[in-house]
Amino acid sequence: MKYTVKMAALSATILGGAVAAQADEVSFLCYQDSNECEVISGMLGAFTAATGHTVAMDVVGYDIVRDQLENQLQSGAAPDVARVTNLGGLNQYYLDLAPYVDNAAWEDAYGATLGWFRAPGSSDGIYGWMTGLTVTGPYVNVSMFEDAGVDMPGDGATWDDWATALIEVKDTLGLTAGLAMDRTAHRMAGPAFSYGAAFFDDAGNPILVDDGFRNFAETFVGWHESGLMPAEGWPAGSGTAYRNAAPLFLSGDVAMHMSGSWMINSYANDITDFDWKAVPIPCGPGGCGAMPGGAGIVAFNSTDVPEAAAMFIDFLATEENAGAFAAATRNIPAHQGLQASGVDYGDASPAVAQALQVFAGNAAAAAETTPQAYTFQGYAKNFVIYGVVPDYLTQAITGEITLDEALASIDADVAAQIAE
Repeated sequence: MKYTVKMAALSATILGGAVAAQADEVSFLCYQDSNECEVISGMLGAFTAATGHTVAMDVVGYDIVRDQLENQLQSGAAPDVARVTNLGGLNQYYLDLAPYVDNAAWEDAYGATLGWFRAPGSSDGIYGWMTGLTVTGPYVNVSMFEDAGVDMPGDGATWDDWATALIEVKDTLGLTAGLAMDRTAHRMAGPAFSYGAAFFDDAGNPILVDDGFRNFAETFVGWHESGLMPAEGWPAGSGTAYRNAAPLFLSGDVAMHMSGSWMINSYANDITDFDWKAVPIPCGPGGCGAMPGGAGIVAFNSTDVPEAAAMFIDFLATEENAGAFAAATRNIPAHQGLQASGVDYGDASPAVAQALQVFAGNAAAAAETTPQAYTFQGYAKNFVIYGVVPDYLTQAITGEITLDEALASIDADVAAQIAE
């Protein structure tokens, strides 16, 4: 499927800036989760009018980007620009946009995510624009709180506040548990940050079991011992196996699901017998931690039209266009100004619009109070930690080993695998 826009170069000044003296065509490989490429297609006419350059967009399935793009880059057959998710893994192929864009403006708007595109240890260069963020955070069954007569904790509430309220709802309504969390270190990382886990030392080297991580691990095991968290969740898995806790929330077995923004549309479609909403990420002594992620648009250093490619990405990343893109695609903007001011999601249902705004706030809170979340997202070997943590923590929850043994094993295993 292809969207191609080829408009004649203009000879006048447009939108306050002169169009390019040389009109170039930018090839753009785009995949979409829903309608992202269609929305960008609708912006291409304005880009051509403003710059004189054109864009030839090739819309493909995600498997093409995942499985074939790097081979294209290695063989010299790559497009000029592409939408990707393996942000750090393809860094060696990226075009540095810094010579072509306003660096200060990019740092101000996207400083929290620019590091995801850079080579390990580098703090220089602008290599891509995040088309949108995914962010972890909790969903709450509002009807259960109302039925139980329990006040829902407000903005700035801590994990301890929520645990207390959820236990009360659980006991009053006779629920299986109060809180379910997807079985993955990705979901528990945000709460761990909230409890003060740094994940990296001052030199940027990965660490794991510091005082903050230990404090949350003790709390996490305690939540299972108290019955706040269900036996059907983390304890039911083994090794690195992922378990989605959404079925427990959908069935009404728990009052809170710690998941992420990618569940918004699913819950909007699938939940019909109770009221639900997203709530701000709970805080702790270390801040208000959430794990960000998402897809980005990059240009490649093999391009023959670097200035035009950079101008295209810069055009999409402006506050106006990033806001329009977020609204039309129901995405959370990576633009930090838009996270603070909010996006008008138009005809989205009230529940969806509210959830998107809440998760945008979670992203902003994490960037401000737990920046290690953004560092961890861009860390090239974060998959090691994702694999190691659930195995040993689950063994501590089920009593197979002590928590001290689990934490020692986590530290040793992560260190060994990172060194490989």
